[in-house]
Amino acid sequence: MFSIIIPSYNNLDYLKICIESLFKNSFFKNQIIVHLNIGTDGSKEYLKKNNIDYTHTSYNAGICEGVNKASKKSIFDYIVYGHDDFYYCPNWDIELYKEIKLINHNKFYLSGSMISNYGHNGLDCGNKAENFDEQKILNNYNKISLNDHQGSTWAPHVVHKDYWNLVGGFSEEFFPGAGSDPDFCMKLWNNGIRIFKGISKSRVYHFESKTLRREKLSIGSKSSKLFLFKWGITINFFKNFYLKSGTIYNGILNEPIVDIKYAIEMAKCKFFLLYILIFNIFNNKITKK
Repeated sequence: MFSIIIPSYNNLDYLKICIESLFKNSFFKNQIIVHLNIGTDGSKEYLKKNNIDYTHTSYNAGICEGVNKASKKSIFDYIVYGHDDFYYCPNWDIELYKEIKLINHNKFYLSGSMISNYGHNGLDCGNKAENFDEQKILNNYNKISLNDHQGSTWAPHVVHKDYWNLVGGFSEEFFPGAGSDPDFCMKLWNNGIRIFKGISKSRVYHFESKTLRREKLSIGSKSSKLFLFKWGITINFFKNFYLKSGTIYNGILNEPIVDIKYAIEMAKCKFFLLYILIFNIFNNKITKK
């Protein structure tokens, strides 16, 4: 049913938890494809022993290149992207499938809902592989009150293979991976997708950024600058005005309403873009002296 792509960077303890949860808690017999960045911690041997498809680079290819390589091995029409620090809760996949059947076409971006050991979806089942309380998450994952939400850009997400290929997967300039999710969504938006829906009943427990040593997405971060240069708007602008991220799902998205608030925030985007351009020009001149 699903081809599940998981990048991993010498993260065997979490990868085991992730894959074993997929074996135990999936409704369908899905394909798992791991991309191993380096993989000198026994990850390769673990995947071979369990007959799991994988690709491998002897260097850290990052999330984007790794996921793109792995996607070429996919055998199903629906590609799921997930992290190796997820624990997939029971029937996570059937809930996504139910929504796909309701939509009844391929123009969608669906995601699951993450539970972590802090925040509004908080349930402390451990923050490390060695203190993970599997029984606690199994007893309580479905007791947390969540709504289907609008404008998700986060994993685990699923798109149809046709649209994955149409937009070329993840943009590899976003190395090691921060910022690639909203960039992927922008590419989908520009190809006509208007359903960006987080499914409340499809749940994973997240150990929080063990997959990617994540940079903070401030306006000065590398990934935020890349997004701004590429699209002319900030990630926050895209999520707020296009995707309506964080709101309760209420249907197919439309083009953003151009009002005073939109105009002010768009002007800020252009100011940030101009500021960074001027700063880079000035910095290059200083460097050359």
